[in-house]
Amino acid sequence: MTIYDELVARGLIAQVTDEDEIKELVNTGKAVFYIGFDPTADSLHVGHFMALCLMKRLQMAGNKPIALIGGGTAMIGDPSGRTDMRQMMTPETIQHNCDCFKEQMSKFIDFSEGKAMMVNNADWLLDLNYVEVLREVGACFSVNNMLRAECYKQRMEKGLSFLEFNYMIMQSYDFYALYQKYGCNMQFGGDDQWSNMLGGTELIRRKLGKDAYAMTITLLLNSEGKKMGKTQSGAVWLDPNKTSPFDFYQYWRNVDDADVLKCIRMLTFLPLEEIEKMDSWEGSQLNQAKEILAYELTKLVHGEEEAVKAQESARALFTGGNAANMPTTTLTDADFNEEGKIGILDLMVKAELVTSKAEARRGVQQGGVTVNGDKVADPFTAYEKGDFAEDFVLKRGKKNFRKVVVE
Repeated sequence: MTIYDELVARGLIAQVTDEDEIKELVNTGKAVFYIGFDPTADSLHVGHFMALCLMKRLQMAGNKPIALIGGGTAMIGDPSGRTDMRQMMTPETIQHNCDCFKEQMSKFIDFSEGKAMMVNNADWLLDLNYVEVLREVGACFSVNNMLRAECYKQRMEKGLSFLEFNYMIMQSYDFYALYQKYGCNMQFGGDDQWSNMLGGTELIRRKLGKDAYAMTITLLLNSEGKKMGKTQSGAVWLDPNKTSPFDFYQYWRNVDDADVLKCIRMLTFLPLEEIEKMDSWEGSQLNQAKEILAYELTKLVHGEEEAVKAQESARALFTGGNAANMPTTTLTDADFNEEGKIGILDLMVKAELVTSKAEARRGVQQGGVTVNGDKVADPFTAYEKGDFAEDFVLKRGKKNFRKVVVE
């Protein structure tokens, strides 16, 4: 099976331009491709997983990835999938986020010996002359076509700023600049980026001629992949200081039954032959598949040692074993009232399982809160320091756990 056929079999390809040329480049290791990442936070999240895994797969096949950090486009903000305007960031914040991205990407991509590149589009976008852009680039774009683009439709009712309207032009210019500077002949992006990507392909061909290689491929379900990064308590980050390896493992361990095999196929590096054997799994076997998914992805991001610890702790929750490796909340004297007690609602807020006591109360009333496997039925339940002398595991719903100890 060729690498292109594998991408299709794993469900990663949605649509392409110039498929024969793309197959030739990818399968012979001659693709120099880029995927863009806007540094809107100081950590990547699981919504970036599909792109990172794709870059790793293609690099393993001999192709050269370019990780494009949007230090310039981040100053405008991508309107795709947005109903409001993104918050402006300072250049210092953008640079800090870029530095964090490279460290995390290095776990997926080999940047040694010219095998891959990381570049920042601020290096060329911030030096552009506005009138020159209007004459040389703006003339290549039809406003009518731009307004029909999917990335702008959601913003038209509330109002699309001229600032954001320029995002497509800037992203298109990225491909043009990368083609000229580094011989980049292919771009990948999510299905919500298709219009922007086609703009880059068209710009290269109009400026450099029809013979210029400029390919585009979109990733199937990438917009769904972005949703993967969100849970009730916020984003699932790749930074262990923001999402612990245990919470990361638990997130994947608790994916829906309908999604587990799809995630294994798209995101892990297990052989397709092995995954195909799982297609007939059902019932309790799907729990085994979820463990495989959670372990493989935790190992990929946090290393094998952390993956083993997370798996052992997760299993301990259901077998009564040692929960030593579970994320821990530490209580101090200040957390207890004058009677030396702490209520279940305050405890849940302290453990960051909820954002407010009102949310904690709803969780208790709905029967979704347990301590060491026993359901907490009364929102006025309180605990003394001695209750935390042995393992005290607080659980909310199916996915959120904390071991609680006293300092």
